[in-house]
Amino acid sequence: MTHADLVFTGGPVFTADTVRSRARAVAVAGGRIVAVSPGDLDDLIGPSTEVVDLRGRMLVPGFQDAHVHPVWGGLDMLRCDLSEQATAAQYLDTIGAFAAAHPDDAWVLGGGWQMSAFPGGTPTAAALDTVVPDRPAFFPNRDGHGAWVNSAALRLAGIDRDTPDPADGRIERGPDGTPSGTLHEGAMSLVNRHLPEEPLSRLTEALLVGQRYLHSFGITAWQDAIVGPYGDAGDPGPAYLAAAEAGTLTARVVGAIWWDRTKGLEQIPSLIERRARYRGGRFAATSIKIMQDGVAENFTAAMLEPYGDGHGHPTDNSGISFVAPDVLNEAVPLLDAAGFQVHFHAIGDRAVRECLDAVENAIARNGRSDNRHHIAHIQVVHPEDIPRFRDLGVAANMQSYWATLEPQMVDLTLPFLGDPRSAWQYPFGDLLRSGAVLAAGSDWSVSTPDPLAAIHTAVNRTAAPGHEEGDYDPFLPEQAIDLATSLTAYTAGSAWVNHLDHVTGTIEAGKFADLAVLDRDPFAGPADRIGATRVLQTFVEGERVFAAGDA
Repeated sequence: MTHADLVFTGGPVFTADTVRSRARAVAVAGGRIVAVSPGDLDDLIGPSTEVVDLRGRMLVPGFQDAHVHPVWGGLDMLRCDLSEQATAAQYLDTIGAFAAAHPDDAWVLGGGWQMSAFPGGTPTAAALDTVVPDRPAFFPNRDGHGAWVNSAALRLAGIDRDTPDPADGRIERGPDGTPSGTLHEGAMSLVNRHLPEEPLSRLTEALLVGQRYLHSFGITAWQDAIVGPYGDAGDPGPAYLAAAEAGTLTARVVGAIWWDRTKGLEQIPSLIERRARYRGGRFAATSIKIMQDGVAENFTAAMLEPYGDGHGHPTDNSGISFVAPDVLNEAVPLLDAAGFQVHFHAIGDRAVRECLDAVENAIARNGRSDNRHHIAHIQVVHPEDIPRFRDLGVAANMQSYWATLEPQMVDLTLPFLGDPRSAWQYPFGDLLRSGAVLAAGSDWSVSTPDPLAAIHTAVNRTAAPGHEEGDYDPFLPEQAIDLATSLTAYTAGSAWVNHLDHVTGTIEAGKFADLAVLDRDPFAGPADRIGATRVLQTFVEGERVFAAGDA
């Protein structure tokens, strides 16, 4: 009898299979699962078998993040990282200390601030000048849809009161039209096109930093939501290829190639060429990322009806469709026919509808495919569009960590959405009940990549322990989903979106041993403690890629 290389025993196993069956032991050989049993597997344990005693703790499939930016997140960790601070004063202290410690850097770069720390969500160049007066500084916020710059950066880019807003963005201004220091959406490119290019070695280092961090949360696979030249970080694609060639890419990665919204259908041949080139090891860029709109907090999310002014009165602004619907309705059928998956960003209800319309048009032209298109974020969804996800086979890619009341939602979103739209946010329960496929992701470095924190919010519609920003009631609790559904979305659901479901996403014999050990069985405790669950060990093909100090 052939013995296993690795056996997990002594604790519950959440398989995430069709019936979400439970097991008590799992055996691994040659990187694959060879047995899953409700009892013990002593007959597969030999002298060289490593036995992991779960001691009542849970084994789950490795988590798969269906929308994440690991290279950018890793680069943020290497730069001036503001993600651990929460106030304007803390941000300025951190930036000042970083600038002083890096006097030879031509630019002061970093990111990770949150809009709720500033009045109206818009920090000023004058404040940043107090700590970086001598060099240009560029700091994207956590969601990547705006940037805080200092006066030196504005001067270098030639941005003044006479500079027009770009079609896909807005320059925040004072009463006299003078740029105040916040650049929204496409206006960021006025500055970031002047940034020094990061060398491949730096991007590869950032990828490996990000990968280690994601593995620490039990994440074994992901979809990089932008592969291409976007923002201030450079193209992650070559970094993935370099890591794959070096054998240091331990995660399974699908790349979503960036759709350049300044171009049209003429870019499709180059996307096909990049798909062929961006493939190696565990990396394959088989998806196309289309960012259809912005975000609600800066009024660039595309809405069916105009935003309010915060006092119940409508404005003349209903957001921005970054890709004109007539172009979208031509592009998506062509991409679908070329065998691409389309990964949409859609925050507003108009953007969601435009994406669904484009997929419907693709089906009308091409018939149904197995490309598994998906819409990420789905913050505001018109009730009439809920059943269309199921009807069109479009997966709902949830960033469930965001579905909670917190200062940004209370101060910068709800007053401007108004009724009834405020109640249409993050409708995961309705999507589940309609029969839609649910996948899950974090959008890190926008927010934490911790799947258990996101799963906690999906179940409770409140922030996970340690993530609270005030004492708030559950946010639209009727849209909560159960723990098993949320766990399955973060494993089997995302594996389905990534076209990895035949080899990963569930704990079944024959699949790769991509697994995570939790420090408890989250089903056995109260729901309000789900988010306190930690990952102790992470395995890819049976190889340990993370172990906590107390594992």
